[in-house]
Amino acid sequence: MPTPAECRQDQRPDPDTILACVQKEELQKKRGKLKIFLGYIAGVGKTYEMLKAAHLRKDEGIDVRIGYIEPHGRHETEVLMEGLPVIPLRTNEYHGVKLTEMDLDAILTAHPQLVLVDELAHTNIPGSRHLKRYQDVEELLAAGIDVYSTLNVQHIESLNDVVARITGVIIKEKIPDRVIDEATEIEVVDLAPPELLQRLREGKVYVPEMAARAIEQFFNEGNLYALRELVLRRAAERVDTQMLAYMQTRSIPGPWPVGEYLLVCIGPGPLAERLIRTARRQADRINAHWCAIYIETPAHHRLSREAKEQVDRSLQMAEKLGATTISLFGLNVANTVIEYARQHNVTRIIIGKTLRPRWQEFVFGSVVDQLIHNSGPIDVYVISSGKDMPEKPADAEPLLPASPPRDYVDSLTLVVAVTIFGWVFHPLISPVNQLMFYLLAVVVIAFKRGLRPAIFTSILGVIAFDFFFVPPYLTFRLSDTQYLVTFVVILIVGSLISMLVASARRHADAAQIREKETGTLYALSQDLAGATDAATIMNAVGRHVREIFQWESVFFLPENGLLAVHAQSPGLVIDGDDIAVATWTFQHGTIAGYDTDTLHGSKLRYIPLLSSRGVLGIMAVQPAEPNGVITYEQSRILTAFANQAALALERVNLAKSA
Repeated sequence: MPTPAECRQDQRPDPDTILACVQKEELQKKRGKLKIFLGYIAGVGKTYEMLKAAHLRKDEGIDVRIGYIEPHGRHETEVLMEGLPVIPLRTNEYHGVKLTEMDLDAILTAHPQLVLVDELAHTNIPGSRHLKRYQDVEELLAAGIDVYSTLNVQHIESLNDVVARITGVIIKEKIPDRVIDEATEIEVVDLAPPELLQRLREGKVYVPEMAARAIEQFFNEGNLYALRELVLRRAAERVDTQMLAYMQTRSIPGPWPVGEYLLVCIGPGPLAERLIRTARRQADRINAHWCAIYIETPAHHRLSREAKEQVDRSLQMAEKLGATTISLFGLNVANTVIEYARQHNVTRIIIGKTLRPRWQEFVFGSVVDQLIHNSGPIDVYVISSGKDMPEKPADAEPLLPASPPRDYVDSLTLVVAVTIFGWVFHPLISPVNQLMFYLLAVVVIAFKRGLRPAIFTSILGVIAFDFFFVPPYLTFRLSDTQYLVTFVVILIVGSLISMLVASARRHADAAQIREKETGTLYALSQDLAGATDAATIMNAVGRHVREIFQWESVFFLPENGLLAVHAQSPGLVIDGDDIAVATWTFQHGTIAGYDTDTLHGSKLRYIPLLSSRGVLGIMAVQPAEPNGVITYEQSRILTAFANQAALALERVNLAKSA
């Protein structure tokens, strides 16, 4: 029997859990509080309940302002807006049309204690600082302003495909699940579906013409019950998470869940986003950490640009949903995934059903089958694409080089040369040895020109060997039928050799690209190790950015309370707008600008130089393509450059201080 002291020792809370809670509370003291009024569909009364709660806070003496409210012509909502000060909206012109939007800067200037922001998942009009309204709300929270907002469950990213299957409607406006997870409070606004339908028929949600169409297409009773259950389950998951956190910090005994770690494998196909959402939902249900992994095989460099962009979007989406993302290089997808899973104690692997034809799976093998066979104690969940998603593999560039006709001409020329050589020395060379020369030609073409020209070479070699070196000569007739077996074997062997050599060539090309990236990072670290001032550091980083990407770059460092331009590339022009975006990035410590959701209209990508002492400056790059994308690999290398630059600058600053 354990003693009372031992019992108390066993019931002590986990120090790491307590530390995490304390850190979260300290961070929350500086930030505003977010309360979300969550509903399952429009018309349940989210805005109405938010305004009622705001009046109660105002009666308590709290400074409450309306940042943005969309009454949709509902009289009871407009009545509740009376008595609450309204911060004027800003007006932007887009394609000749004047549109109104919430004025983020005006709210920050007024700095009320509580601001009401309706429709959290709204997409801002072009020209706004942020792409989405939830990002505006995050900036308000960072400034210490409390926010009340409204949201429908169909706008939550991880539930997007579930809602689409229920309603048949794909929702375009979505917010990451982390916004829900980081909210201080969630209040579910519920209304029974029959009552909601009655309100709809009475014109209290939409005008009569729109109401009739909505009831027919979206607001049918089955959809409403399904969405209502969805929002209640999502709210219950959050309550369960809060309850577990409370029990852990106070060491309350209970049925603790077993630690789980999910790994979702994504690829360049259209199924990746559904896999990520599925992984997020499973992780929420079992309160588990999860990771999204992409295995970059040598074939990755043959993918089309659209397929590579799909991979980047999927990894970014997984990050927004709270996953750890990783891209690994491997020759075999299944083996690389299993190795990573075993090293990181993964308990579940989620993968999509293969999109290749069955005969290709039989000939080349299936990643799913290999995972299931080699997974051991790790559970493997296979997700199908569903009827609403086309089952086609990702587009890839052809195996042939840029000029296919020349490749086939080279193949024909080499076969003719081997044939002439064999015909001249025919008395001295046996037919078996002559075949070896044709196989040598296949290997040379496979290495120099690729797979299909090599197969073409093997076919030409068999034909030439039959015509010139098999009796009766100079005919395609055979005096010995055993030569048929020889021809088939030579054709198969030539094709296999072609595939192996072409595969080895792709592996070598991929390894060369990896080696170039690694060499660049190593060379940069060597240059920064010997740097003794900030100018040398920034010039070294800018030079390496130009070498590996052929992009222009510039640095912004704080001087006398403002950001000053340093190490500017000769072909780069910096104006006041660029400095303004750099200042915002410096103040908030987050990546912004080109191909991001924040200030995405900028021509530059701004990356903060983060150190243990805060943000030391900003590194900005200008991609060569004005409307392209920065891939996951490019973003990874840029982040590594910024981290190394920040460490070097911090070292120089410490040396000056000493």
